[in-house]
Amino acid sequence: MLSIRTGERLAVAVVEAIHTGDVQALKRLLAENPGLATARMGGDHVDDACVGGTMSRTLLHVATDWPGHFPNGAATVVTLVEAGADVNARFVGPHTETPLHWAASSNDVEVLDALLDAGADIEAPGAVIAGGTPLADAVAFGQWEAARRLVARGATTPLREAAALGLMERVERHWAGDDPPTPDQTTHACWYACHGGQQRAAQYLLERGADLNWVSTWDRLTPLDAARRSGHDQLVEWLRGQGGKSASELHQGLVRDES
Repeated sequence: MLSIRTGERLAVAVVEAIHTGDVQALKRLLAENPGLATARMGGDHVDDACVGGTMSRTLLHVATDWPGHFPNGAATVVTLVEAGADVNARFVGPHTETPLHWAASSNDVEVLDALLDAGADIEAPGAVIAGGTPLADAVAFGQWEAARRLVARGATTPLREAAALGLMERVERHWAGDDPPTPDQTTHACWYACHGGQQRAAQYLLERGADLNWVSTWDRLTPLDAARRSGHDQLVEWLRGQGGKSASELHQGLVRDES
């Protein structure tokens, strides 16, 4: 497999072609450099994403890199796949995300569709969010168009993703069997519902024992904080009426109790 460093002339040229949407230039580079479509790319320094070091990515990762929405993105995906790129190739490093994870994380629905049409695994694990699927990334990062498109294309919806999207039938289905969600799962789902601005889901989960003032382990926010950060002011007011507090208010109360 061809390995190239980001500072090499070939790497610079192919990244420029992809990010500017110059599909003809990309096709020319692929024709002139056998193996380029499946190449892995890394950095020039030990502390970069370096080939031979600890991290590398593929050209499909380049096509889906943040912030996404590069010109002719879908055509670029088709060109790379037709040249032999592995649509399910994984990032090598601290996570194992696929290009579909990256498209979901940047809300690039056009490229997301192109990847799925080319055979991308919609349920691929490895996300930076708890090792989950592309849907886990889309929901956690508030990329709602991508999240809803993934659901429309057949993605499964764990409880917290269903809650964040307000998919009440799917939320309620988790209580339909003999193995209902645990208290922790219910609380996490309620946090996600507030992150997504879904009052009905939040209320349903609170009625089933969710902790209204749980502080998330990943960003130290309560459900009220999550709703406020996402701009859901009406939900914030409703949570206040239920006794919801911010993490700072909880901390101040704890300090007063200890003094």
